[in-house]
Amino acid sequence: MTTTPFWVVLPAAGIGSRMRADRPKQYLRLGDRALIEHTLECFLDQPGLRGLVVCIAPHDQWWAQLGCATDTRIWRAEGGVERADSVLAGLERLLIEGASANDWVLVHDAVRPNLAASDLHHLLNTLACDPVGGLLAVPVRDTLKCTDGLGRVASTPDRSLFWQAFTPQMFRLGPLHAALTDALEAGAAITDESSAMERAGYAPRLVEGRSDNIKVTCPEDLEWLARLRC
Repeated sequence: MTTTPFWVVLPAAGIGSRMRADRPKQYLRLGDRALIEHTLECFLDQPGLRGLVVCIAPHDQWWAQLGCATDTRIWRAEGGVERADSVLAGLERLLIEGASANDWVLVHDAVRPNLAASDLHHLLNTLACDPVGGLLAVPVRDTLKCTDGLGRVASTPDRSLFWQAFTPQMFRLGPLHAALTDALEAGAAITDESSAMERAGYAPRLVEGRSDNIKVTCPEDLEWLARLRC
């Protein structure tokens, strides 16, 4: 357990087209609740939580139907076209709600509902005094191949140098806000918060977590989680 104070931003404005569903994937059911409700549960009972922002699409019609939509610990922000737009909007909402530039913010995928409490505590404890911050990740286990762009193998890199990036990713609000703002203004390709911080000259710390902290991307992922919870 940890009492490190932190805020959370959940980017949840995506449509999840690969799921081929009638709604964004964060609202698909896992058991008796939506995926995003399971994800929120990972944080809401933590003693260090100061507040949580969910960044949803402007015309989202599903959030208001959830019971958690009225939870006073959760605020809404309007998400953007890209993940970085949504996260930046979430950070700005936190500033309105009283967060300061030096506060820790955890950014977590809305469709990553299997975050273990032990991993969350490990991340918070490991990075509490870190000068930069970092992210949950796992070392790559399988052999990797580099392609020649034509469907053939060009090389086999040393897999010991590679980690798979997960979330939460944990950074100070001020530096993350600046890094995302600068990246968006430059039109840089930002796939996660760590990549924005790396572009700004920081070296985020890798914190090893569990490999079952999966992001729901395709129907098989949801089926796997459903079997896990049976």
